[in-house]
Amino acid sequence: MSWNTIVGQEQQVRVLKKALSKNRLAHAYLFTGPDGTGKEAVAFEIARILNCTDPGLSPESGACDTCLSCIRVNRFMHPNIEYVFPVEAALLEQVDPSRKENKRLQEARERYQALIEEKKRNPYYSPAMERSMGILTDQVVMLQEKAILSPREGGKKVFIISQAERLHPSAANKLLKLLEEPPPHVVFILVSSNPDAVLPTIRSRCQPVLFGRIAPAELESAITSICPEINDTERRFIAGFCRGNLRIAVDLLNSRDQAGTVPPMLGIRNQALDYLRNVLSPQRFHEAIGFCEELSKTVSRPELVMFLSSLLLFFQDVLHRTLDPGFPDLNNPDITASVDRFVKGFPGRDLYRASSLTEEAIRAIQGNASPLLVLAAYTVEIKTLLHRA
Repeated sequence: MSWNTIVGQEQQVRVLKKALSKNRLAHAYLFTGPDGTGKEAVAFEIARILNCTDPGLSPESGACDTCLSCIRVNRFMHPNIEYVFPVEAALLEQVDPSRKENKRLQEARERYQALIEEKKRNPYYSPAMERSMGILTDQVVMLQEKAILSPREGGKKVFIISQAERLHPSAANKLLKLLEEPPPHVVFILVSSNPDAVLPTIRSRCQPVLFGRIAPAELESAITSICPEINDTERRFIAGFCRGNLRIAVDLLNSRDQAGTVPPMLGIRNQALDYLRNVLSPQRFHEAIGFCEELSKTVSRPELVMFLSSLLLFFQDVLHRTLDPGFPDLNNPDITASVDRFVKGFPGRDLYRASSLTEEAIRAIQGNASPLLVLAAYTVEIKTLLHRA
C-alpha cells in the first residue's frame, strides 16, 4: 500500500506526513473513529515507512511496497512490527517442546492464522478470536520484552494494538508502564472504535487522531478502484449499504469475486424485502416470526447486521421518494418500482421511527444481544408502526 491507497482521511494523513517528514512522530498514538475507516491501514503504512529500505523513500509519497522490508510487513513477518489483537489464552501457554503439541493448541493456532490471512486480504478488517477474553497480560509482557531490544535491520519498532478498548485491566496497567517510559526506538499505535473504554491514563499518554466515516463519493471511488468492472447499480448499492465502512465494502467485493456477478448481499437484501412483505401482510405475519427464528439459528451476526442494514437502506429510499417522488440517487436503484409501491401503499408512515428502530436492532445485534429476541421484538414493533395510519 501507499498513502495513495488510503481512502479519505486527508487531514489525518497530512498531519502524519508532516510529522514523519520533520522526524517529529509522537512516541504513541491513539487512532479512533468508526469501524472500517482505515485506522489500521494508516498504522501499517506508518510501520512500512519507518522501515522501508528504498533509497528514494519519501514520507510524502509513502513506502515503496516492493522492498524486502515492505513485503515482510505485508506478510506479517517483519521482526520490527508487532500486531496485537484479542487472542485465545491457549496460544500464550508454555508448551513443553518434548511433548507432542496438543489438539487444542493446534486448533487455536489454525484459527489465529485464518484471521491473519483474512487481514492480509482485507486491510480494513480487525481480527479477534471468538474465544478470547480480550488482549491478555502475557501479550503485553511480550511487548515489554521486545521493546528492550533494538530494532533489527535499522528502522523503528512499531507496536500496533488493535481494539485497544479490549485490553484486560492487568494488561492495560502493564502497557501504561511501558508508555510512561517509552523506548526511543518504539512507536506505539493504539487503535480503537470505542476510545472511552480505554484506560484514561493510557489515553492521556497518546496523541489522538480521529478518523471520520468515509464519504459516499469517496467510497464509490474506492469500490471502482478495487473492482473496475463493477456496474453502477452494484457500486451504488454497496456504497450505500456499507455506510462509510470500508471493511464491509472489501468483504462484499471479495465475495462478489468468488460468487460471480451478483454479490451475496443482494440475496440478503431480497430476503429482507420478502420478510418485510410478510410483516405487512396480516395473513403471513406468522411466517415473518418463523423466519426470524430460522434466521437467528442459521446465520452469523455480521449477516444479521447486513439483513437489518438492507431494511434500513430501503426505508431511507422510501423516505426520499416520499419527500421527492423524482429523487434519483436511491440506495436500491434496481428496485425503484418496489420503493414507489411502498410509498403509495403505506402513505404517512413514520419512516424516521422505522429507521431508528432498525438502527437500534443493529446496535443490539452488534452488542451480543440474543438475535431471536432482538428480531422478534423488532418484527412486532415494525408491524405496529407501519400499520398505524
